[in-house]
Amino acid sequence: MRILLVEDDQALGEGIRTALKPEGYTVDWLQDGASALHALSHESFELVILDLGLPRMDGLQVLKHLRAAANPVPVLVLTARDATSDRIAGLDAGADDYLIKPFDVAELKARLRALLRRSFQRPQPALEYRGIRLDPASQRVEYQGQAINLPRKEFLLLHEMLIQPGRVLTRDKLQQALYGWDEEVESNALEVHVHHLRKKFFPELIRTVRGVGYLVDK
Repeated sequence: MRILLVEDDQALGEGIRTALKPEGYTVDWLQDGASALHALSHESFELVILDLGLPRMDGLQVLKHLRAAANPVPVLVLTARDATSDRIAGLDAGADDYLIKPFDVAELKARLRALLRRSFQRPQPALEYRGIRLDPASQRVEYQGQAINLPRKEFLLLHEMLIQPGRVLTRDKLQQALYGWDEEVESNALEVHVHHLRKKFFPELIRTVRGVGYLVDK
């Protein structure tokens, strides 16, 4: 589960990232609004934790730009601004929840779980391709009517490929979808995941485009 944390307080950012990693989250951390908006425009995250008082671009502006671009990623606003007017402004700009500093880490985790539950309950059409059925909501995969158990990285890779059939996806694009910025990635990790998917389904599922990346044919 990949989360973007946008927080310019060094100690708080480190604390949040340390607290969330044991929960199975991959936490990518940025410390200014402009960098956050760039990351959200070019990469995929399941959830955003967004401070409002950020350098280079205020968090409220980041949120407005995000929603203007029709990006539906759930956003938890985390801020010391506790006035009712500030909370209303954040919610009106498109925030899904609002947590005031200082806060209890257990409450932060609970609010993240609630946001993710709501996100997964949004209608997401199942993907079907040559006998494969992938349901993003239930995280269930079937092949020729039989359930297939996929590790998290393989599920994410298969999902990324199936939502864009006919398009060559570069190695960098796929690695961004699978791994956080600070995760150590073996040089052949992507090839290993592709190999496993081919074995579990069929060899022609994912085609290698030499020197570029991978492709699922239409």
